Amino acid sequence: MRKIIETNWSNKLAYVIGLFTSDGCLCSDGRHLNFTSKDKEQVQNFINCLKLQNTISKKARGGEMAKKYYQVQFGNVRFYKYLTSLGLTPRKSKTLGELDMPYKFFADFLRGLFDGDGTFGVFKHPESRHPQIRVKFASASPAFLRWLKLEINRRLRTKGYVTKGNRVEYLEYAKQDTFKILKFMYHSPCTVFLGRKFEKVKPFLRT
Repeated sequence: MRKIIETNWSNKLAYVIGLFTSDGCLCSDGRHLNFTSKDKEQVQNFINCLKLQNTISKKARGGEMAKKYYQVQFGNVRFYKYLTSLGLTPRKSKTLGELDMPYKFFADFLRGLFDGDGTFGVFKHPESRHPQIRVKFASASPAFLRWLKLEINRRLRTKGYVTKGNRVEYLEYAKQDTFKILKFMYHSPCTVFLGRKFEKVKPFLRT
């Protein structure tokens, strides 16, 4: 029996699309989809949100021999076409642009994106020694980061700035904007997230 994946917008679907935008792959055959992460919990969250029955396997990456990454692969033409209708494409890493994302569910999408390609850091200011926090979103597609920056600013009136790394660029936010973004992403009720990242940001959600 063919599995029908629900595509009516919900908090969980928006979160999954954020995850897939970060770590998903639309195979070139127009049917198969792959989601890979170093966190098994991340793949399990993906499976649970879509109510898949596929099993999790392990794979190697980048010429490595050790299978250190978890993955789920499945075939679903309808869901594949649905994701392409939102703006996702095969080999999307450098071609990704704006996505068709409802305003209501953007916070959940952003949390999924953060769990995939986002980072959170705490450090001391070199002069004041006061703790500083930063949130970053990484992408190899400048067009996607430009769109993401505009969408976050529309909702939270943040600034943000883009910096260049070796292979990707980063959309970064300073302390006060980071507070806004964290509270926006981890809104209530917020039922699905990557545990290890939530534990890092949790102390800052109370301030």
